[in-house]
Amino acid sequence: MNVLERLKGYIEKEHLLMLHHKVLLTVSGGKDSMLMAHLFVKAGYTLAIAHCNFKLRGTDSDEDEVLVRKFAMENNVPIYVRHFDTKAYAKERQISIQMAARELRYAWFEKLRHEMGFDRIAVAHHLNDHIETVLLNLCRGTGLQGLQGILPVRERIIRPLLFLKASEIEHFVNMYGISYRDDQSNFSTKYARNKIRIDIIPHFQKLQPDFEMVFEQNIHHFKESYQLLQQFVEPIRKKIFYPIGEGWEVRKQDLEPYLDNLPLLYELFSPFNFSKGILSDLQQAWTRESGRIFQSDCYHMLLDRNELFIREKEFISADEGLITSETSTVEWKQYYFHAEVSADVTIIQATEVAKLEYDLLVFPLTIRSWKVGDSFYPLGMEGRKKLSDFFINKKISLFEKENIPIVVNGNGDILWVANYRIDNRYKITSNTKKVLTLVCRTD
Repeated sequence: MNVLERLKGYIEKEHLLMLHHKVLLTVSGGKDSMLMAHLFVKAGYTLAIAHCNFKLRGTDSDEDEVLVRKFAMENNVPIYVRHFDTKAYAKERQISIQMAARELRYAWFEKLRHEMGFDRIAVAHHLNDHIETVLLNLCRGTGLQGLQGILPVRERIIRPLLFLKASEIEHFVNMYGISYRDDQSNFSTKYARNKIRIDIIPHFQKLQPDFEMVFEQNIHHFKESYQLLQQFVEPIRKKIFYPIGEGWEVRKQDLEPYLDNLPLLYELFSPFNFSKGILSDLQQAWTRESGRIFQSDCYHMLLDRNELFIREKEFISADEGLITSETSTVEWKQYYFHAEVSADVTIIQATEVAKLEYDLLVFPLTIRSWKVGDSFYPLGMEGRKKLSDFFINKKISLFEKENIPIVVNGNGDILWVANYRIDNRYKITSNTKKVLTLVCRTD
């Protein structure tokens, strides 16, 4: 069976795609993703390519982009390219460059999928990536969940090359004459994954020549064991985790019967990737530290007085909205801002409307999330007030405030905490000649 038929068989076996689905291929320019792109073109799927230029390797990053653009053009495939200031994002978030690149690309892929109507996002992980992930997770102590490795499908993301070994990918790339580029950072053992691939796995292969196939069987056994465990845990989880809005709520009284059982607690929270160490901290803080936030790689958990609130982390803080002097409508997160300039100084008593002194504005205005240290002069209150204190007075939770739009003047002043309060310095007066009216709604 040739590799194209094997691909189709794997897609059918794992229920990754239907023929009518639109697929967004994530293509870096490396041999894995270039082979994936080649095979999907041959298979006749409706597809497009997404390429990230992280600006981390100088001209090498740009040449990767050139290669991927050339492939897309030659095969008449639509392509989307985005450049990221990855170092600045990592510094802002105080995370590693690798984690920053991961957050940036997956957030952008999902945004593209949603905006352009793709059914699936295809990532070119292969069997050796699968094995490396399990060994990494074994070192990190992730338990049975982590020993499943990379799942073939998770939500809208699919990994259609998991059936292929790295050596097979290299063989097929050479056989088909597919152009690709090597990222030299993949050969540096300063990264944990590379060290496992370059230094550790070869020793296993000396002990067991069929190491990849044997380890794949072991991963399958781990997966079956995890699924068996979930048959006992899932009914409890469904009983106490309530979906609300963008996350989940757990009443403390519902969780308390299981609180002292750390292994069970770990499995109950396993979909959110909270470590045992974090959950042990939760046990200790249970009655003493209301308001504390616990974090996994993808989720925040807020310990409130009577409930726990779990929310998925929002990535790409750089997704700011801009209001220019000619803007009519701007979208930010779930909000829509409508802007209008007029001479109408009529006061409107509606929280979703802000009327601002136009002549004091410096365009473009920015819509963003709050930041530590933000302050403003709330209309109707005395003096300057920190936003964090304003939120506390309004009984706005730590999670809710992340999604409140903050409209900022071009000079850095906060103009409007949307749907709450404008800044006193920018209110309209009897002397106002020109007004910017902003309306903030979710529909």
